[in-house]
Amino acid sequence: MGKPIEIYIDADACPVKAEIYRVAERHALKVIVVANSPIAVPREPWIERVVVGAAMDEADNWIAERAVRGDIVITADVPLASRAVKAGAAVIAPNGKPFDEDSIGLALATRNLLHGLRSAGEITGGPKPFAPRDRSEFLSSLDRAIVRLKRAGFGSAP
Repeated sequence: MGKPIEIYIDADACPVKAEIYRVAERHALKVIVVANSPIAVPREPWIERVVVGAAMDEADNWIAERAVRGDIVITADVPLASRAVKAGAAVIAPNGKPFDEDSIGLALATRNLLHGLRSAGEITGGPKPFAPRDRSEFLSSLDRAIVRLKRAGFGSAP
């Protein structure tokens, strides 16, 4: 088996942490939970909690500096997703939408357009609420990513 698969969670606003823990335990994978402030995580040897400073993008930078090919990054943050895709990691949004080489350019362009419109006062609404269907889509995407990585020779934690 090759490099162990590690799952990095951009955790501050992640609604699927419990699901990630269950899947990671089933597949014997290490999970690194990265947040700007202390958050509760299960006391398991395969879960590592990392609390970074409160500066803007500090958690994103910490993850982007470490995630590599064979890892999975869970984030809704499009710039972090872009950096992780460039590093070769599998990237999944909490709603199950995978980010990859084909989709990240459009996702970044859309994010930048919407950011510009919001800054100009054009848009007042945010993203749609997280729904049960999003949770099930996420679980399917996470399972698919793990199976793909295992087929590519990446493995479980020692």
